[in-house]
Amino acid sequence: MRASLFLLLSILVVNLAVDWYILRQISSRVKTHRRFWYRTELWTSVTMVLLLMTAIIVPARNGSNHVLLTKMWLLFGYLTVYVPKITAVLFDLIASVPCLFGHKRIKPITVIGITIGTAIFLGMWWGALINRFRTDTREVTIEITDLPESFDGYRIVQFSDLHTGTYDNDTSYVSSLVDDINNLEGDVVVFTGDIVNRESSELHPFVNVLRRLHASDGVFAILGNHDYGDYMTWDSPADKQRNMEALYSALQRSGMDLLRNETRWLRRGNDSIALIGVENIGDPPFPVYGSLLRAYPTPGDDVTKILLTHNPAHWTDSISGHDEIHIPLTLSGHTHAMQIEMMGISPAALRYPTWGGLYTDAHEHHQLYVNIGAGTVGMPMRLGATPEITVITLRRRK
Repeated sequence: MRASLFLLLSILVVNLAVDWYILRQISSRVKTHRRFWYRTELWTSVTMVLLLMTAIIVPARNGSNHVLLTKMWLLFGYLTVYVPKITAVLFDLIASVPCLFGHKRIKPITVIGITIGTAIFLGMWWGALINRFRTDTREVTIEITDLPESFDGYRIVQFSDLHTGTYDNDTSYVSSLVDDINNLEGDVVVFTGDIVNRESSELHPFVNVLRRLHASDGVFAILGNHDYGDYMTWDSPADKQRNMEALYSALQRSGMDLLRNETRWLRRGNDSIALIGVENIGDPPFPVYGSLLRAYPTPGDDVTKILLTHNPAHWTDSISGHDEIHIPLTLSGHTHAMQIEMMGISPAALRYPTWGGLYTDAHEHHQLYVNIGAGTVGMPMRLGATPEITVITLRRRK
């Protein structure tokens, strides 16, 4: 409660400073319809403060999914107003620096700031209403030394981070995603974690939709950090465990084969490769539930293996550069590219060196592909970073 109060007060201080600055500039610079613009800014400020206070008060770790979605959209609406405002004010402050030395304000800089702020406002709403439903299919070819010959050309379709709770009961986008995946006709379909936001009930409206997924060698899934109920306040450990049992049941009814520190074998004639699925292993503050050795006790043997692990930090910390481990390909999700990517640049790179796409270690013994996910969490938008389906074609390295 104290943290929420401190956060609210800090943001309110910034709010007041920005709005005071804008009102002051309207009073001194606007020559026509000054009263209209002044009142508009004043009422916008009051409305946004009330919006923010409501969003902060709404609980995030308990209450129904509808309550969580209300909080999410309130915060998003607030940010779509104040991020552009702050941007415009910062540019105007820069434009006003010459005034300190007796010179005129550089008006073009102010205009640039207002233009960028407007673009941010429009971009955020475009990302929420349009771009987060525009699925991008990415084709990737990965060469593996000693890949069994019968698996040369084998197609893996990967999707990740669905976060079904964000769609509430609306199954239209997930249904479209399932159709897109099925139309790719992969040999196997894999889901690399975060099927829900907080609790198993979010998945229930989507069970029958996901049940339509199909591939000749099956549909496999692992859990992500959001799937364990750690973002929910439970009345007792027993309630949390019941939530997990309900999630396992829902995934089973959806037709997904959930790998909980387990291995499945993909076969082509006399050849086979190991598909290893671990529970979540990541960097702090995310709890560790997974174990590679439980899933596959001899990771250094000569068998060709594909590892499903939600957080790419697992690959970075424990597989990359470890020549004693023979896992030539790892598939992960988790990062979402922070749901922002422009011209191949994402703020996710500040947290994760492997935030999206294909990576390899120094000797190319281990490769990693990070899918940036299909759903959203936190902010219901994707600014760039469109929802991703990955088609990975395996090739035998010559």
